[in-house]
Amino acid sequence: MKSFFKNVLANIVAIVILGAVFFFFFIIMLVFSAMGSEKSVVVKKNSVLTINLKTNIIDSPTEEQKGLFNISDQTKNVLIYDAIEAIEKAKTDDNIKGISIEADYLNAGITQIDDLRNAIQDFKKSGKFVYAYGNTVSQAAYYLGSVADQYYLNPSGMIELKGLATEVAFYKDFADKYGIGIEVIRHGKFKSAVEPFLRNDISPENKEQLSTLLNDIWKNTSSRMAVSRKMDTAQFRTVVDSLYGMIPDLSLKYKLADKLIQKTEYDQLIKSKLNLAGEDKLNKISLGKYIASYSDDEKSGDRVAVLYASGSINGGDDYNDIHSEKYIKYIKELQDNDKVKAVVFRINSPGGSANASDEILFELQQLKKKKPLIVSFGDYAASGGYYIAMAADRIYSEPNTLTGSIGVFGVIPYFKDIANKNGIRSDIVSTNANSQYYSSLNGVTPYGVSLITRSVEGTYKRFVHFVTQNRKQTFEQIDSVGGGRVWSGTRAKQIGLIDELGTLNDAVKFAAQKAGLKSYAVSSYPKSMTPFEQIFKDLNEEDISARVVKNKIGKANYELLEQIVEERKLQSEVKMEMPYQIKIN
Repeated sequence: MKSFFKNVLANIVAIVILGAVFFFFFIIMLVFSAMGSEKSVVVKKNSVLTINLKTNIIDSPTEEQKGLFNISDQTKNVLIYDAIEAIEKAKTDDNIKGISIEADYLNAGITQIDDLRNAIQDFKKSGKFVYAYGNTVSQAAYYLGSVADQYYLNPSGMIELKGLATEVAFYKDFADKYGIGIEVIRHGKFKSAVEPFLRNDISPENKEQLSTLLNDIWKNTSSRMAVSRKMDTAQFRTVVDSLYGMIPDLSLKYKLADKLIQKTEYDQLIKSKLNLAGEDKLNKISLGKYIASYSDDEKSGDRVAVLYASGSINGGDDYNDIHSEKYIKYIKELQDNDKVKAVVFRINSPGGSANASDEILFELQQLKKKKPLIVSFGDYAASGGYYIAMAADRIYSEPNTLTGSIGVFGVIPYFKDIANKNGIRSDIVSTNANSQYYSSLNGVTPYGVSLITRSVEGTYKRFVHFVTQNRKQTFEQIDSVGGGRVWSGTRAKQIGLIDELGTLNDAVKFAAQKAGLKSYAVSSYPKSMTPFEQIFKDLNEEDISARVVKNKIGKANYELLEQIVEERKLQSEVKMEMPYQIKIN
């Protein structure tokens, strides 16, 4: 019997050791696989720069990092700055003869598509061709593809051109049904981030701002598509309202597409354009590979640093999103780096924690004392995302950036009713009058409400104060366009919330000019994680669970689920956060 247990124990130990060895080699193989994918790229003659489904345009290195759960994913993450630079370089590259847009859907935000579109429009001045092809084409992909000289559609394809709409989910009935109490304190009638917990329908104020915002964005995008497709405004509106793009023959009849052909025929058409013989290979090169063909290591000399801040604003030091401790370190490093002569702070954020936003703003103010600080807005620069821009020497925004949302709120959940219904109650023993001003079972006391209200009002005044200093306007002027209201970049320029309409590249050029630089390199911060770091980051239990759920239900549905169940969304903290995201799908 004794020998039996020894054998069992020995087998268990052997299995554990063997498992550990296999896991170790599995990780090593993944790391070398990821590293090995970055091969040197040579651009062949008669090449066509291709934007396809494998191109994932991101705003920051912290977005959508490759990890254990998507290491085999063939999509290539490309920073928007690098994408624009690549298209500009291709304009004068003799090896690049044209651009082919082959995306049925597009992993990019509205302002990123604007920038790509502008760059391609400029590329066309070279005289090189730009063609586009689609099968089942999303509205976002068509917005980009419509800039092409010729747009080709599959004979059984469709173009989902339908205009913009937004859907707001409300949770008040859900909370009432299950006995969940939610105490809300806010400043600003337009601060609709908390509206889903207060109402069962959209408020007139929120409907007004959403309607204005959607119409501003649609006016910008639809007019550009109409011009590219050589339609007048009324004709284009009829095509969109009637959903003619859903039927291939109608897409052709109403000039959304120039010809209905198969993909093989499209490739043959490009070969003919390049005067290639039938047996010659068509050399297509993706944005990612083209960037890799000329990307160098860090250059010596003067630099303009681009510090990317993408996602919600929180305390802590996590790599993803915008965590104050992590960004304070980045800002101090840039402040002390003598090679960095100017900093462009790229913001793509709907806001978040008021406290974390304030910490980041303070450090940026210190940075500004030593070197020029220029801000560039991406898809979002709202609430806390706008607040952290208030240290800037100059602010650039895209026309379709969701801007402003100068407002503050606090949400305090409690579960008294559901607890009582299930036979749970509590008594409180305390040492001071307000030791238990808040309880998850009993909610917040009247004095606690008044205190948090004072905190919200104080934070709002502090918010407006910094805006008045940066924008050189009075409290009354800023308050009149504040109140939590979100504006498009175009209107933000009109009311003085930004300085210029322009791209990240425009902001970089201005920063270099302000620093007096004639020759400089551009450095990106934070640095991208190595494949090894990305893999081991994914081994966190909570992160694994989140990724599994996200993969099962999809990114959009996961973001909706987060609004309901994520703790930080409902924690009793003063927030500077906008209530929704708008995407051209």
